[in-house]
Amino acid sequence: MNFRFPKATLASTLALLLLVPLHGHAEQSRRIDDAAGASAPTDRLIVKYRDGNTAFPTMRARDALDAATRGHGVAARHERSTGQGAQVFRLSRRLSAKDAEQLARTMQAGDPNIEYAEPDRVLHPSYTPTDPLYNQQWSLFDATAGIRAPAAWDRSKGSGIVVAVVDTGVRPHADLAANLVAGMDFITDTFVSGDGTARDGDASDPGDAVTADYCGTGTPARNSSWHGTHVAGIVAGAAGNGAGIAGVAFGAKVQPLRVLGRCGGYTSDIADAVAWAAGNTVSGIAANPTPARVINLSLGGSGSCGTTMQKAINAARAKGSVVVVAAGNSASDAGGSTPANCAGVIAVAATGITGGKASYSNTGSVVSLAAPGGDSGAGILSTLNSGTTTPSKDNYVSYMGTSMATPVVSGVAALVLSVKPSLTPDGVASLLRSTATPFPAACVGCGSGIVNAGAAVAAALGTTTTAPPPPTPTPTTVNIQEVEPNNTIAAGQVITATSANIAGSLASTTDNDYYRVTIPAGKRLVATVKPSSKTGAGLGVYLTTGQSLILLSGSAGATRQVTVTNSGTTDVTVAVRVLLSSGVKGSYSLGLVR
Repeated sequence: MNFRFPKATLASTLALLLLVPLHGHAEQSRRIDDAAGASAPTDRLIVKYRDGNTAFPTMRARDALDAATRGHGVAARHERSTGQGAQVFRLSRRLSAKDAEQLARTMQAGDPNIEYAEPDRVLHPSYTPTDPLYNQQWSLFDATAGIRAPAAWDRSKGSGIVVAVVDTGVRPHADLAANLVAGMDFITDTFVSGDGTARDGDASDPGDAVTADYCGTGTPARNSSWHGTHVAGIVAGAAGNGAGIAGVAFGAKVQPLRVLGRCGGYTSDIADAVAWAAGNTVSGIAANPTPARVINLSLGGSGSCGTTMQKAINAARAKGSVVVVAAGNSASDAGGSTPANCAGVIAVAATGITGGKASYSNTGSVVSLAAPGGDSGAGILSTLNSGTTTPSKDNYVSYMGTSMATPVVSGVAALVLSVKPSLTPDGVASLLRSTATPFPAACVGCGSGIVNAGAAVAAALGTTTTAPPPPTPTPTTVNIQEVEPNNTIAAGQVITATSANIAGSLASTTDNDYYRVTIPAGKRLVATVKPSSKTGAGLGVYLTTGQSLILLSGSAGATRQVTVTNSGTTDVTVAVRVLLSSGVKGSYSLGLVR
């Protein structure tokens, strides 16, 4: 949220950006664990038979199938046909990714009437493996690392464009519901769906929480992520309604397509959703009444791009749909992450608040461009649900990952198509790459730059925008030890480093540590406190006159963060306060970045 003070006060030079959940309390950081980089086991195969009288389900085809599966110690039964005419077979047990690949090759080698065979890979939301630090919607407007959305909104808000969010489904969040159109639940397996039904017209997210070992021996318990709701809010959260956040393309509509549930989702379901989203026919499902011009896939897994997924993407592109995919969060080559490595997609890497590569982001030659996805220092705020397992109340939480960067690009694509609907998928991709902002910090293998909404819309309209500012060097962090006494604003320890990491401690509930920092005109200060596991450190910011700007209470081990932007024309000195608000005495780390 962006707070601005009246010009009559000294505080008028500051604008605070605060993480404010639905009920007005500071939101605790949430850890999101990455599963996208893992080679998940699967109990399904996808087989496409050639035309002719020897195609499945003839006895010859069944015999060849039985012979191949017996050799690998499993049995197979027919599950269903895909929208593209391939057959899905369920195996009697899960196979490792390597064994499933070998089985597919054995099947194809043993039956010349098989056009292709491949594992029905299990894909997952693209989470980050690190302990995230969250911030607010800097990704929309920040002069260094943002996408210049306000310049685009002068010309386009995304009206008339549908963006399909192929994900965990969606909750009817009050800050999102007005921008939703009817979707579809494509999950065919109730073990995955968690809602007691297979495919149906209800794309509501019931939650994807699991207990330990539910997804296989040794797999951990997880709370519900509400991942699709978060992604959808980044694309088209409502704006101008006096509450919450604004989506990148808040005039567009989101079509939720549920393909991910407990333990992830199968490629065959995801491919059907991609094809259907664009307006293609999928057997057993009525035609999509609102085909999507943009299809967002904030999901992935390791391996090559399978034929099933590639054909679905090709079918969607043939209908004019732009397919935008997360590059993945394994800090490795995106060429090994699917569907980011499929042909014809816009693969998106993630950047942090410095404009450089996010520590977790995949990179490589398949990446088209990057977008803000957050990193240690700031995340991407969006719509969510407060339920840990089943749905509860609306709230707002910051996540980070290429899952968050991808809907940023999808939203910009919607802004562009809204003003120039004649653009082809390749035309949109070329325009986004050519208008991207040069990276202000290192991002090798992240594509052409950071997506620039203002420049992209201007180019679509045939106009130009002011060239982006030259890159700003990333500051070097200086490690500093707390110096007592610093328990008042006047005695506050002066910090002059552009980026500082301060090691301090809190001895009692009456202990207050103050740090004085000067924010240059037009610059911002990001303050982040990380206490020890049993210490609850509060975080406050004050003017040197003693006027409180913000005070966040702390809980044991929880990170707190606030960003203060000096939007005035003169430098302003503030005092950052760290206090013991709960738990026991202990140490903390305070990060101050200008």
